[in-house]
Amino acid sequence: MLLHLRITVPADRADEVHALLDDHPGVTHLVHLPGAVRRPAGDLVMCDVARESVDHLVDELQLHGVDQDGGIAIESVDTSLSAASDRAEQEAPGDGADAVVWDQVVSTADEESRLTWTFCAFLTIACLLAALAIITDSAVLLIGGMVMGPEFSPLAGIALGLVHRDREVIRHSLASLGVGFAVATVLTVGFALLLRWWGWADVSDLLAERPATGFITRPDRWSFPVAFIAGVAGMLALTSSKSASLVGVFISVTTVPAVAALALGIAFGDWSDAARSVLQLGINVVGIMLAAVLTLLVLKALWRRVPRAVPRGLGEAG
Repeated sequence: MLLHLRITVPADRADEVHALLDDHPGVTHLVHLPGAVRRPAGDLVMCDVARESVDHLVDELQLHGVDQDGGIAIESVDTSLSAASDRAEQEAPGDGADAVVWDQVVSTADEESRLTWTFCAFLTIACLLAALAIITDSAVLLIGGMVMGPEFSPLAGIALGLVHRDREVIRHSLASLGVGFAVATVLTVGFALLLRWWGWADVSDLLAERPATGFITRPDRWSFPVAFIAGVAGMLALTSSKSASLVGVFISVTTVPAVAALALGIAFGDWSDAARSVLQLGINVVGIMLAAVLTLLVLKALWRRVPRAVPRGLGEAG
């Protein structure tokens, strides 16, 4: 588990940064190109770093002002066939699978939480699929809507913003959730009214027995535990190298289906189902948020206990 650092360093700090990287046991394939960068002017320093060492090194580089007067780019290394890479991973403190690169996580969450037309489009499509799933009582369509829904990113962004006291991330995430859900709800209500006008669906579809989708408008004692566990899993997947696990999280929570059920209740005049949908949505959001914040706090506490770095000589001796 290697990451590649591409660092632009002001010439007056290049030797300090080079020494910092050279002394760290998790660094390998270190390259220093004096005067290679033109804008902003400076030296180019590149290296491969064991994932568990990146967070510490980025903190140290920021203390040297590299992020202000130069730049730090973090890239994934898909494959590295190198004995030197293997040694760097073995000697670096901690384990790469558990490591959290906080700056990368916050940056990714902020980018994916911003309000865009694409975000609104995916959320709306997810709600439309979930609405059709409720009308037809189709578990397959419901899962499709859950997987397509992008709402976990802003929820994670709010949690990260709270833990890291980053108001910008919180603001972007709240805007995405508020506007995104509002747009998706309005468009889904319009879609449901069209179905009602065409005679393809009516309130009887909501009142009928729905074995596959009835749970959406029947929140019970299991709703909060499921949302909480999904929130924990989602944050672990987001902060580690196991991002593929997020698909399972999307399928576990009923935020998008609850919004779809709310829209159908409004369109068909079934206010009791609409109210229960709001309750289900609230339970899911609170459960995910609480789990996300607690998970982040635990991860930060655990990662502080891992040695930040050991001298290269000592690492080789061990």
